[in-house]
Amino acid sequence: MIEAYGDTLSERFANAAYAMFDQITDANAITSVGEVTMSLSADSTEQLLVDFLQELLFLHDTENLVFAEFEVRVTGNTLEASVRGEQFDDSRHQKRAVVKGVTYHNLKIDDDMQKIVLLLDV
Repeated sequence: MIEAYGDTLSERFANAAYAMFDQITDANAITSVGEVTMSLSADSTEQLLVDFLQELLFLHDTENLVFAEFEVRVTGNTLEASVRGEQFDDSRHQKRAVVKGVTYHNLKIDDDMQKIVLLLDV
């Protein structure tokens, strides 16, 4: 379970992504040497969050990338993001959990409390 806080929805999305990668490895050990940009749209904010995190997991699973810096801009049900990180390196990155997916179970985007609650499938 992740709780991500932020003054804006964009900041909460970025913090949720950081928290997810901190489950995979120690995000403090990730060096931002490469950048990936993405644009997404969805039918709802919840779907946009899940799609964003699933896209990051796809990059992790297929390209062996880990990320620690997230510049996210959410406008309505669209997202523009630049994420920075590097290849996972066994000699420098501690393996923590294998995140298999992002679930909708108990997913909550709470604007009043300025937080996102989501459950990862590990």
